[in-house]
Amino acid sequence: MAVRGRHRRYQPNRINRASLTVTAGGAGLALPLVGTGTAHAADVETWDKVAACESTDDWDINTGNGYYGGLQFTQSTWEAFGGTRYAQRADLATREQQIAVAEKVLDTQGPGAWPECSERAGLTRGGDPPDIRPAGSAVPAQKTSDSVKDVQPQTTPQSRAGRARMYTVVTGDTLSGIADTHEVRGGWQRLYQANRGAIGSDPDLILPGQRLSLRGQGTAKASGTEAGRRQDKQQSRQDEQQQKQQQKQQKQQDKQQRKQQKQEQKQKQEPKEQKRQEQKQQEQRKAPKESSSDSGKAKAAGKATAQRAVVAPVDAATGTPYHQAGSSWSKGYHTGVDFPVPTGTSVKSVADGRVVSAGWGGSYGYQVVVRHGDGRYSQYAHLSAISVKSGQSVGAGQRLGRSGSTGNVTGPHLHFEVRTGPGFGSDVDPVAYLRAGGVRI
Repeated sequence: MAVRGRHRRYQPNRINRASLTVTAGGAGLALPLVGTGTAHAADVETWDKVAACESTDDWDINTGNGYYGGLQFTQSTWEAFGGTRYAQRADLATREQQIAVAEKVLDTQGPGAWPECSERAGLTRGGDPPDIRPAGSAVPAQKTSDSVKDVQPQTTPQSRAGRARMYTVVTGDTLSGIADTHEVRGGWQRLYQANRGAIGSDPDLILPGQRLSLRGQGTAKASGTEAGRRQDKQQSRQDEQQQKQQQKQQKQQDKQQRKQQKQEQKQKQEPKEQKRQEQKQQEQRKAPKESSSDSGKAKAAGKATAQRAVVAPVDAATGTPYHQAGSSWSKGYHTGVDFPVPTGTSVKSVADGRVVSAGWGGSYGYQVVVRHGDGRYSQYAHLSAISVKSGQSVGAGQRLGRSGSTGNVTGPHLHFEVRTGPGFGSDVDPVAYLRAGGVRI
């Protein structure tokens, strides 16, 4: 039996409030004391895993809930541990700068400052310092026992040499996101080729726990040798040629799709023009009353033709209905309709249109928003994979991605909305929209 998923308010894994909150009162701030015990540190890969758990690896996230950046700092914590030397808030700082501040928090509070995500990411005490150089930072000062601001992240040859070549997939990951974050040469296509045996035939479907090679076969060579440099250049040229060829194929597909849409529109217009001519001939031969009846039939036929252009987003029954009241939703009611389907189910565009956004949508997880010819917008949320990009034209029934459980959910399902505008708060009844187009639900 499919799990019926419901939304909950956006509450990411928070840094330990009790140990990290800094209160203002009287003459100054009550700052956490730095002890003289063993220093705590973690490498960059471990911090990336913590960020993937806390914020799905979004280092610029700011949802307005009081927690900022990839490691979800409160503003008081960011200020207390010297973060304002980089930026006013954590989400405005770079990834390296956020890690630099997190090192201070780890040194003071230990991994318990991230109670859940530290266990998932393997954040422990006594690791190697990260290889980071936060831009805009002051000259590193000697660490003392009475000032948090003296704690600076250190860079050592051992930490630079210890970078792993493997990556473990977490919830919400995509091949393109992993390739961009870890700067995989050749992009997601090269990453998929190197791990096709583990991923399978569908690059859109990767599962949490899978371990992927970030370098691929045949790349662990001595880059300092002349032969290694020649092989690097040759591989780079091959990757560029392959990428250009794929871009060319994509352009041809888009061009062919636009041409096909124009032909379909032309074919739709020709019968209408023919009907108009037939109606004029009938008006000349018949009474005005009969002519009016024929015109009504023609309008009904045209409406039926338009209805057939709408399809259901997934082949499943509905779950949580539209406008169901409850405190779990920020507007006090459910702004869409849920389709409880398992992770990996193909999600289709309900009508022809153009993609206006495709990517991370905060509490909606990975989402796609499409603008249709009638001026309406449809939203497809909590996806595990996205198959389209912003600005791309799509047809009715074309796959946009695969369902999942990203964002704030209690189980895998598709959240489907119909709006009068592209953003949150302009929702209309999605089931009524589908039924008006001829979809039976």
